[in-house]
Amino acid sequence: MKQLLTVMLTSAVLLGGAPVARAAAAQRGAEAPDEPTVTPFELQRLFDSYALLQAQEQLKIGDEQYTKFLPRFKALQDVRRQALQQRTRVLMEVRRLLAEAQVDEGQLKDRLRQLQDIASRGETDARKAYEAIDQVLDVRQQAQFRLFEEQMERRKLDLVTRARQANRANRPLQRQPNRLP
Repeated sequence: MKQLLTVMLTSAVLLGGAPVARAAAAQRGAEAPDEPTVTPFELQRLFDSYALLQAQEQLKIGDEQYTKFLPRFKALQDVRRQALQQRTRVLMEVRRLLAEAQVDEGQLKDRLRQLQDIASRGETDARKAYEAIDQVLDVRQQAQFRLFEEQMERRKLDLVTRARQANRANRPLQRQPNRLP
């Protein structure tokens, strides 16, 4: 199961979903769909599941400890995801406000305060989630978990980079307008 999940995740990310759909359609003699078959949300869920399996293996978490670790690890992932989504939403609002002809500085200040609040709340919530995880791990596992998280973040960035490269390689070249003044 673990190997299957790893293969699925790696294939989906590396191939970016759309090239897979194009290849399958070409084999059937049909027109390829424009939309990717794997959404970013699905990829994130797959990666989260992969990270959980890797955590169990690398931290040598037993079954009893795993039942306590699982919801706490998911809570940490949810806290991070929620803070990122909130931050992204507010940054989009900032971008929209800055694009307007008349910039409302009051609204901009409000959005900047929101960003600071999101960051503070995210840090507090993440710290609580770490404390909950640390309650079920021994000191060695806690240290290994911190290293493990760094390793997973690097893997995720590597997979995203590869997926972007694969998507660029499979995308037809489009003529870009001349941007010189």
